[in-house]
Amino acid sequence: MFRRLDAGPRGLTEAQAEERLARFGENAIPDARDPSWPRLFVRSVRDPFTAVLLCLGLVSAAVFAWGTASVILLLVVVSCVLRASGEHRAARSTAGLRRLVATTVTAQRRLHEDTAPVTREIPVEELVPGDVVRLGPGDLIPADVRLLRSTGLTVHQAALTGESAPVEKSTVEDPGDDGVFQDPRLCFQGSSVASGSATAVVTATGGDTRFAAAHRRTGKPPATTFERSVQGVSWILIRFALLTPPLVLMANAALRGRGLETLPFAVAVAVGLTPEMLPVLVTTCLARGAALLARTHGVIVRRLPALHDIGAMDVLCVDKTGTLTQDRPVVHRALDAEGHDDPEVLRWAAAAAWWSLQLADLPAPDALDEALLAAADEDALMSYDGITARPFDPARRLATVIVRTPGRLGTHTQITKGAVDAVLQRCALSDDERSRLRDLADTQAADGLRVLAVATTARPAGARPQERGLTFRGLVTLRDDLAPTAAEALAGLAARGVTVKVLTGDHPGTTVRACRDLGVPVAGVLTADRLDTLTDPELTELARRTTVFARCTPEHKARIIRALQAGGHTVGFLGDGVNDLPALRTADVGIAPRDAAGVSRENADLVLAEKDLTAIGHAVAAGRHAGGNIATYLRITLSSNLGNVIAMLSAGLLLPFLPMLPAQVLVQNLCFDAAQLAFAHDRPAPSALRRPSVLDPRALLRFIVGFGVLNAVADLATFGVLAFALRGPGDDEALFHSGWFTENLLTQAVVMVLLSFGRGGRRPGPVTWSAAGLAGVGLLLPASPAGAALGLSPLPGVYYVLLAAVLALYAVALTAARTRHGRVSAATVAQPGD
Repeated sequence: MFRRLDAGPRGLTEAQAEERLARFGENAIPDARDPSWPRLFVRSVRDPFTAVLLCLGLVSAAVFAWGTASVILLLVVVSCVLRASGEHRAARSTAGLRRLVATTVTAQRRLHEDTAPVTREIPVEELVPGDVVRLGPGDLIPADVRLLRSTGLTVHQAALTGESAPVEKSTVEDPGDDGVFQDPRLCFQGSSVASGSATAVVTATGGDTRFAAAHRRTGKPPATTFERSVQGVSWILIRFALLTPPLVLMANAALRGRGLETLPFAVAVAVGLTPEMLPVLVTTCLARGAALLARTHGVIVRRLPALHDIGAMDVLCVDKTGTLTQDRPVVHRALDAEGHDDPEVLRWAAAAAWWSLQLADLPAPDALDEALLAAADEDALMSYDGITARPFDPARRLATVIVRTPGRLGTHTQITKGAVDAVLQRCALSDDERSRLRDLADTQAADGLRVLAVATTARPAGARPQERGLTFRGLVTLRDDLAPTAAEALAGLAARGVTVKVLTGDHPGTTVRACRDLGVPVAGVLTADRLDTLTDPELTELARRTTVFARCTPEHKARIIRALQAGGHTVGFLGDGVNDLPALRTADVGIAPRDAAGVSRENADLVLAEKDLTAIGHAVAAGRHAGGNIATYLRITLSSNLGNVIAMLSAGLLLPFLPMLPAQVLVQNLCFDAAQLAFAHDRPAPSALRRPSVLDPRALLRFIVGFGVLNAVADLATFGVLAFALRGPGDDEALFHSGWFTENLLTQAVVMVLLSFGRGGRRPGPVTWSAAGLAGVGLLLPASPAGAALGLSPLPGVYYVLLAAVLALYAVALTAARTRHGRVSAATVAQPGD
């Protein structure tokens, strides 16, 4: 293998690595590289809305309606340019954010041929064939490699083979003939180290790896909940847009005797129903939110749609250790055999911890010993002189030291500490006394505390430790040290409608104690053994009202998340270890801290600078901000468009002429589209940030129909105004077109202002100024030279007076309908179980 790669076990030189990097390219999947602007433009043309517009443009060109076809082409070009530019900026921004958490690999490189190899961290992208790398638990396999040495190595390679269990890997001489993925000497990119360590040589990188080939075969990942919702709404609108032209043609032919001459108008009406700026606005909203999160709160969004998903999240599943509590316990109390406080017990326990560390040559104290040493008095601790030690043994569940006590010549003191049952069995106690002390320890453990027992005995100088006939001294209780920002962050999440559930492998009592100390109400506790007896429907019902899931394995965590999803919840999961990988992949939003295991970080949708729930609260707010703007855009745009389409179709059948020329319809639509881009920069009402931003297609369609009909009524009321002001709509078609053109833009401006304000007034923002500009175009364009070119003409003064009255009545009706809709929505959200 080394001969084939022109390499050696000492690793490559820096010059060799640079030459190979130029020859083979970066170690990245080809499809994962950021696409160029022209490629994004071509991809934008394939968007369903853009494809519909192009079809309608071709229909217009086929009947020689060049004006209509030209305006449609302008809409397509503007939409594609804006979308490609926005996605290009978002891709560059996201790539920059990814570099902040770029995965690194431990590689062995040499400065020159005759220098010793140096082990250092390098970015995975700089890895080349022939590099020698080192792997440890939680590491991603950075490329296809051949093992050189290994110790207890097991690898997850489900991404390649679908095997859920880790696979053993080793440098065996006879690999067998079960296929390349079963060869124990080979590991592949896309896998991750479950346990053990290894040294390996890189055999293939980038597009030459097996993972890249599999990635090309599998194609795009499945759509998220948000993407499916947008696609559902989009296809409903596309069907309407495609059905509109033939319906208009048939209706005009049947009722007015008009034929193909109405086709350009029918096409223009269909274009008016299409929200062609939706992809542009979605990309802009999500990219701005992701950049703001990274800049101000250190949250890196690795997949843009995940920002909306976290805004829609209503259940967050977390582990206890490191999230609700810190990774270390602290001493709570030291009790004697009667249950009274006794500092002497803590001194004995701390002395045992200190001399176990010193005499047994341990690399560092474990978490419990560290807590004992932190709580003990240092001067009292140094008064003992250690003689010998037997370190903690999981089988014995004990640690024993012998120390020289000042003032006791010829006699030493043996101190034994460990699990309560293990210590009590070695004490000289009656059965009743042993039972009483065990009950005392159980009472402390039931309160969510960890309990250590301490016993001593006198030993002659030179005697070896003997763990029997001990004198019981007391108990030391420890509690988990709470994360400093957890209580405030949990309260903030609860205020935003996010329920926190704890999925842990720890003891249920310890977890409940931590929740109680943080002010989290515990509605129920479910342990793994009980969970295994439940069917999926039973677990779905029980998971909804359970707060703590204890003694969980990785498979339990993933199953619990699936049960919550089956109950209609959008679920996020915060995890950092290799064992959290199934849950991260199952959740709607996978979240990992920056210092998480590499495989967990790479599979997460959001990466936190620190493991802090406060950052998740900021991400939820940003997601709801973006989701609220997208939902507001859809509600306002589609209801306004639907109202205009209904009014246009009705007027086309009632009037002896077209209510508006095709070019006028398209220019009006272009003005409205330009004004709506302001929604990407708006700030939603505070009420929108207090509940999940779920994009429900059915609720959206109900809103669109209700407010669209109201908008159509306002448009049709303009008929009466035009008939009165112009003494009959048939007297001057140009005046009628101008009057309705102005009214349409003014009503759309009113809709933008009133439906974007939420539950209370705010200072004018981007949407307000954009609506004012839209209204200005509607008032000024008919009297301008550009208006004359479109077939518009100046309107009489009396029309504006009557139009102001219609708009005032429309604003009142719109405000009343908005208030009623808000009450209904609030009542729906408040229903239990929804």
